[in-house]
Amino acid sequence: MDIHEPFRLPCGAVLKNRLAKAAMTERFSNKDLKPNQKHFTLYGQWAGSGTGLLITGNVMLERSHLESAGNVMADKSFMAEFKQWASAATSNNNHCWAQISHSGRQTSIFNNLRPVSASNIKLNKLGFFARPRPLRDQEITALIEKFAGAAKLSKNAGFTGVQIHAAHGYLINQFLSPITNKRKDNWGGKLVNRTRFLFEIIKATRTAVGVGFPIGVKLNSSDFQKGGFSEEESLWVIDKLEGFGVDLLEISGGTYENAEFLLAGNVRQSTLKREAYFLDFAEKVKKESAIPLMVTGGIRSLDFCNRALTEGLLDVVGMARPFLLYDDFGSRFLAGKLKPKELQIRTGIKAFEDMAEAGFYNLQLGLLGKGKPVDLSYSASRSAFHLVKHEFVKAIQNKL
Repeated sequence: MDIHEPFRLPCGAVLKNRLAKAAMTERFSNKDLKPNQKHFTLYGQWAGSGTGLLITGNVMLERSHLESAGNVMADKSFMAEFKQWASAATSNNNHCWAQISHSGRQTSIFNNLRPVSASNIKLNKLGFFARPRPLRDQEITALIEKFAGAAKLSKNAGFTGVQIHAAHGYLINQFLSPITNKRKDNWGGKLVNRTRFLFEIIKATRTAVGVGFPIGVKLNSSDFQKGGFSEEESLWVIDKLEGFGVDLLEISGGTYENAEFLLAGNVRQSTLKREAYFLDFAEKVKKESAIPLMVTGGIRSLDFCNRALTEGLLDVVGMARPFLLYDDFGSRFLAGKLKPKELQIRTGIKAFEDMAEAGFYNLQLGLLGKGKPVDLSYSASRSAFHLVKHEFVKAIQNKL
């Protein structure tokens, strides 16, 4: 088995190969929050790369809760733009799935001074986030329907699947984690209650899109925080997911509060030598679950991909930032002509390191969205400043 072989999902859909471009937030939209020409150009280029599956950045449910001021929002009145995006993104017989997300407390003060979450636990990150208020029961029920509605919109627009974002500290993860979920009702407390939000979203989404349409879930292997969502809890959730008709599980880890875990150079050398950051957890999953598995994080060589696929450690290879280091990454990687480099974007100030990396890759996304080649010469300090300025300016424009 190798990365070029097709893969049939449980719902019957077929990926033409095992390489996936994992989600990266684009931050492209204007104040209208619609997909635009940058999305069409970027995803048209990626579709032409030969990659079997593309997963979009966050498609948000509410204007008041954006992960970035440049997010796209799921809105039926944007159907024409969503159709154009989906058409460009699936133009080479490849899949493109819309990643559906709600940021919860991870929406910055530039966007919302009173966000919502499972509980009122504030995100401590450079003072950029306000204390959230707990969602009321009827609001939770409404959000479940909004997830399902966004999935149906995506299907009607021509996307070939959806991924429900339940990782990285976003709202679903806020319900899963005992650090951020202090509720005493049926949505909190025991794990069976903390998982209810995710499971109800998956059930409603399946009802909305039907049996033949792929549904993926992105889930943390753990939050890497003491007292947070743990590996043992994640394995319990994955065991239950089999009964919900999930077609592809992507495992990841971390939250905004410990994003430095994912910075190049902060990963154990033993893990780097093995390439995939979450492969140890993937092995545990494979022993317990038959859900198709996508592993993203640290994978860099074609030989490693083929070995991991042959050994049955994963089913789909997820890669993200390498797509932003080369103008033609997918085609060159699949041809065995490229092993992507590892870049370390460092300001020397710990609190700004993940911001510098995010800013650097956002600059590359902006270039590719304009049809220009990537430029790896941006400094760490410029990259960090770019991200703060970008979010502040866009947030102000959104309110005008």
